Amino acid sequence: MNILVTGANGQLGNEMRIVSRETDDRYIFSDIVPAEGEETIILDITDPVQVAAAVKEHGIRCIVNCAAYTNVDKAESEEALCRRLNADAPKILAEAMKAAGGLLVQISTDYVFGADPYNTPCREDQTGIPTGVYGRTKLEGERNITATGCDHVIIRTAWLYSEFGRNFVKTMLSLTSTRPQLSVVFDQTGTPTYAYDLAEAIKTVLADYRKEDPRHGYSRNGIYHYSNEGVCSWYDFTKMIAEYSGHTDCEILPCHSSEFPSPVIRPSYSVLDKTKIKRTFHIGIPYWTDSLKRCLRNLGEYRP
Repeated sequence: MNILVTGANGQLGNEMRIVSRETDDRYIFSDIVPAEGEETIILDITDPVQVAAAVKEHGIRCIVNCAAYTNVDKAESEEALCRRLNADAPKILAEAMKAAGGLLVQISTDYVFGADPYNTPCREDQTGIPTGVYGRTKLEGERNITATGCDHVIIRTAWLYSEFGRNFVKTMLSLTSTRPQLSVVFDQTGTPTYAYDLAEAIKTVLADYRKEDPRHGYSRNGIYHYSNEGVCSWYDFTKMIAEYSGHTDCEILPCHSSEFPSPVIRPSYSVLDKTKIKRTFHIGIPYWTDSLKRCLRNLGEYRP
C-alpha cells in the first residue's frame, strides 16, 4: 500500500519515518522543504493541482496529514495563513482521497475544546468550542474533511513532544539545566503525548485499513482521541522532566496562567478520553511518565 505522509519534517512526521521501516508499505514523505539525509518530495498541500498530481504519480491509497500551523499565539495575527494550512489544506487532501478511493488520516488537537469548563475526559462526540484561531481552524479542518465524504480517521491529540524539532520537553530540558528557578503553570491540565506512540497508533490504523475492501468504504471512519494515559499539569510535566534528567538543582514553582499573558485562552482541562480508539483498534496506550523516560533515553538525557 502506498502512503503519503505530509509534514514529514515535523515531530510526528519524523516518527512516522521511523515506524515506516517496520512495515511492508511504501511510504512517500513530503514537506515544503527538503530534509537533510532523508528522502522527501516537495509538496504544497494548499495547492490542489500539486496534491492531485502527487497522488496520481505515486499511486497513493492513504494520506497521513502531519502538516499544520501550530503556533497558537501567532495564529491570532496570521489567521489567513493558519486557515489555509489547518482548514483548507485538509479539504484538498480529503478531496484527493475521495477521488482516489483512499483514506485520509488527519491529526487534530485538544484545542478544539477550551471554552467550556470540563472536569471529566473529553469524548469525541462532545461539541468543541475553541478559544482561539488555532483551535477554530483545526475544527474547521475536521468538518471540511467529513463534508467531502472521503474515508477518514481524524485523531485528536495533545501536548505532543519528541526527540525532533522544538517542543516542551526539549525547552524544559534546556531551562532546568541553566536556571536556578522556574515558574510553570499548574492550572492547565491534560496529558502529554510522545509522538512515537502516536505514530505507532497510526501504523495500527493503516494496517487495519489495508484489510478493508476499498470498494465498500472504510467501516471505521470517524473521530478518535489519542494521547498517553494519565493526567498532569504543565507544572507536573516539568517536574518529571527535571527529575528524570537529573536537573534537580532547578527549583520549579507552580504559577497561574494569568502570570503569563497570552492572546489566547488555553484549555484549562483537555484530558482526552481514549476509550474509542482503544476498543476499535485494540491499541494499548503507554502511561505518560513511561513514554517520557523513553524519549529522554533516546535524547541521552535520562538519569535514573
